[in-house]
Amino acid sequence: MSREPQRTATAATRRTPSLAPLFATPALLFVAFVIVPLGALAYRAAHDGVVPEQLRAEFVFDALRLSLITSTLTLVLALALGTPLAYLLARASFTGRQIVDTLVDLPMVLPPTVAGVALLVAFGRRGVFGPLLEPAGIELAFTTTAVVMAQLFVSAPFLVRSLKAGFEALDQTYEQVSATLGVSPLRTFWRITLRLSRPALVGGAVLCWARALSELGATLIFAGNFPGRTQTMPLAIITAFESSVGLSGAIALAVILLLVALALLLALRFALRRLPPFEL
Repeated sequence: MSREPQRTATAATRRTPSLAPLFATPALLFVAFVIVPLGALAYRAAHDGVVPEQLRAEFVFDALRLSLITSTLTLVLALALGTPLAYLLARASFTGRQIVDTLVDLPMVLPPTVAGVALLVAFGRRGVFGPLLEPAGIELAFTTTAVVMAQLFVSAPFLVRSLKAGFEALDQTYEQVSATLGVSPLRTFWRITLRLSRPALVGGAVLCWARALSELGATLIFAGNFPGRTQTMPLAIITAFESSVGLSGAIALAVILLLVALALLLALRFALRRLPPFEL
């Protein structure tokens, strides 16, 4: 008797029509849409043979180093500031919650240039808070700090949104058991909530880091394009495109940035798979 429902469920599952044939064509079209431009970029870079030459250029190394440092620092700040915000939006009820939730999404839909102008008006030398910071010797605009601020403004919402969804979907049974055992709320959050939300955390962190690495518009307006100080790889690509090296140089820099981003993304995915499963 106990096996009959299981057999019925199995038979029903087999009879359920699959959507794979229907979805295969649009899925392949999208994959091709992504692969074709990247493949063309790699082909052109190999054909021109300028990647090894650009790798030896000092300004490329400086731009790549600055991009990696600032995007990593941006991710650390996003984790430190965005994780508590995501938890509050997912679990707490407070006045203005919907307004805060909307504000978190706003940087994701704003053009990056608008974000750069907003940061400049707020923290520039002649901005709202610039004159207040100047007596203390703090100057933010057109510095490396401005690069991190611009990256944080446009990329942190991706982490917050991913973590919020992870916290909302989390089964709170383990947390409740932990509370009954007398474990402190902070320790429960650190050892159970975050570990159970690991896929959302890692996914949001990857999106945040990738968005920070590729940031261009807000950085250009708020931080400028100064080699060795604020010139990240996206800005170096624009500079190369407008210089004597032209399109070939820009292609080489684009391929370098693409390879670095791909390597780090693969490393993060590999690290996620190697993490041990959750155990209470």
